Formats: sequence, structure tokens, C-alpha cells
Amino acid sequence: MHIGLDFDNTIVSYDALFHKVALEGGWIDAGLPVSKVSVRDHLRSIDKESVWTEMQGYVYGARMQEAIAYLGVIDCLKWAREKNISVSIVSHKTQFPFLGKQYDLHEAARSWIGLYLSDLDGPLVAPNQVYFELTKEAKVQRITDINCTVYVDDLPEILLANGFPQSIHKILFDPDGHHQDQQLPRSDHWHDVNKRFEFQWTAQK
Repeated sequence: MHIGLDFDNTIVSYDALFHKVALEGGWIDAGLPVSKVSVRDHLRSIDKESVWTEMQGYVYGARMQEAIAYLGVIDCLKWAREKNISVSIVSHKTQFPFLGKQYDLHEAARSWIGLYLSDLDGPLVAPNQVYFELTKEAKVQRITDINCTVYVDDLPEILLANGFPQSIHKILFDPDGHHQDQQLPRSDHWHDVNKRFEFQWTAQK
């Protein structure tokens, strides 16, 4: 079994951090719901798309270490390590922001992984199993090349992309229920993702 995982908004939750940064910048009121989508939609509604774009680079760069893992991610990765199951992170991520200061977003993400996805027993995902691809097409190709047997992503467009191997068991991570119309296996919590992994692992033994 080889587990493949997306990174942003699948392993890492940015809801609280985007809300915090937007408050610091005076772009939102404290009463706005604490979610990345709420911040994005508010900025777009006041014609501040460029602010949103620059804020993403700032969050994913300078403030990346303040982001948190979704509840249950660490337990799931520990389970995989205990079972000697291979885990890879495959993400579509530009290396530098489109606007603003040119932070190295790949390096910021790798630093986050080293800080949060490790414990006294070592890394939960080996550094050489972390891939940041510059295009969605390259991401799908990487997932194919490393022979994932199951892959988790928050974007239906990746799981349904042309060329995505039909043999891979797909899991749509959808904690806020944005994609209930999709005909894909959905999980709204990492505890459920872990149960799906356990089922796949047992079935392949």
C-alpha cells in the first residue's frame, strides 16, 4: 500500500491563520467566520483580489510556521508508520508568490513538514517522499509515477483529472461540505480518512 496525500488544505488547515492575518491587516471584522474561504470571498466582494493574492504568498511564506495540521492527521501518519506503509506528499504549489515579496514557498512548506510531521521516532513522511509540482498536470503525473494506491485531495478537479489513474482509490477531503454534489468517496475528518486507509490496508493483506 502506498498512500499519497495533498498538502495545502488537506494536511494543513489555514482557516485560523488567514483570519488572523486579515484581521491584522484591517481587511475584515472580527465577526467574519474563521475560515480561509470566508476571508477570500470577503476580499473579492470588496474588489480586493490583489490583496487576497498577496496575502496567500505572505501566509504560505512568512507565516507558514503558524499554520496547523488538521485534527487527526498526526495520528493517521503514526498509524501508517507503525504498519510500515509508504506515505508520500504530492502537491501542486508554485515556488514563489505571484505578488508581493518572493518567499520560497517550497522551502517554507518543507520546513513546516520537518517541524510538525515528525516526532522522537523520526519523520512521519520521509523528506525524499515530498514532492511539490509546479503544475496540476505534473502533480497527476507524479501521483502516477510513484504508484500510489490511495490518494487524498481536497480538490475534485485533481481526483477527476484526465490521466488520473482509475486504479487509485480516491478520497475527497471535504471538512466543510463544499463538494457534496461530487460522486467521489468523501471524508470530512481525518479520523474517517484513517478508517478508509485501515480498510484498504486490511483488504490488501
